Amino acid sequence: MTKPSAPRRHLPTSPFKNPVAPSAKHFDLGDRVSHDQFGLGKIIGVEGSTAMLVDFGSHTARIVSPYTRMGRL
Repeated sequence: MTKPSAPRRHLPTSPFKNPVAPSAKHFDLGDRVSHDQFGLGKIIGVEGSTAMLVDFGSHTARIVSPYTRMGRL
């Protein structure tokens, strides 16, 4: 497994626009979600803005922010 690289800096002298960071995803208790690895689940716990506890039926997983592989149904 490779280490993720650091985000690239935008140089003030660049002729290109500064890239916009993707907005943070927000989930509420009880939301139905789909995860790329674990499949369909339901949010059963919220740990502030750092992690979610998700029940996937056969197991429960703690998914940490930024939730890139998870989306609301």
